[in-house]
Amino acid sequence: MLPAMLTKLDARDVSIHYRRRRGGEPFLAVGNASMQIAAGEFVAIVGPSGCGKTTFLNAVDGLLPITGGTLALDGKPITAPGRDRAVVFQQPSLLPWRTVTGNIKYGMETQGGVDAAEMRDRVRHYVELVGLRSFEESFPNELSGGMQQRVNLARALATHPDMLLLDEPFGALDAQTRETMQLELLRIWSESRQTALFVTHDIVEAVYLADRVLVFSARPGKVKLEVGVPLERPRDLRIKRDARFLEIENTVWESIREEVLRASADTEAA
Repeated sequence: MLPAMLTKLDARDVSIHYRRRRGGEPFLAVGNASMQIAAGEFVAIVGPSGCGKTTFLNAVDGLLPITGGTLALDGKPITAPGRDRAVVFQQPSLLPWRTVTGNIKYGMETQGGVDAAEMRDRVRHYVELVGLRSFEESFPNELSGGMQQRVNLARALATHPDMLLLDEPFGALDAQTRETMQLELLRIWSESRQTALFVTHDIVEAVYLADRVLVFSARPGKVKLEVGVPLERPRDLRIKRDARFLEIENTVWESIREEVLRASADTEAA
């Protein structure tokens, strides 16, 4: 367990129930999930489909209430969305009538408290950081999928969140663009060093990006296994062929495989 002074996110025995749209009893999506994430750490969550990874991320953002346990950011209970967190979703969800500049400004505008001069400076900085210089006045339909996701990331970073939440941000991209964006995310994160919680189905992506990988069990999700990634930074794509990388990848895969088989057996027994 991390010392309290170093802990950014503290989740203890978190449970989250979902109520079915057509009535009926709520079901348990996340049950007794516990984790501590240090300030400046990059943590990835993986697990079988439907294990509650995104549900947990939404609770950290304050979009879903927890129904058991405690969930705190910097020692304060999370009860609603806040300007101290920003989410990057799988789909960029850019405003089609706004340019790159306008979309990056949008997050700061909704957040409030940023004057026009500061907003211009931040836009300039993050356009440069995500590699979109000379595309400032382009509209979303003039950008590739990867470029749109760069805008999405810049919009989140420009709000200066204490914690960056990423939900399968590269899941909709082709394999080549996805690897490029992974490399870019590491470069950007190495400059900002913001605390990051990254949800993905891709084990290789998780190991490549993270300081630690948390494996969720089958639903109700909880942390089944924590795997450290003691690979030197900065990392380039060649590290994915390193024997140490492959060993970590295999450890994570075997843990998820066990959960998939267990969930399948439980379904057949029912």
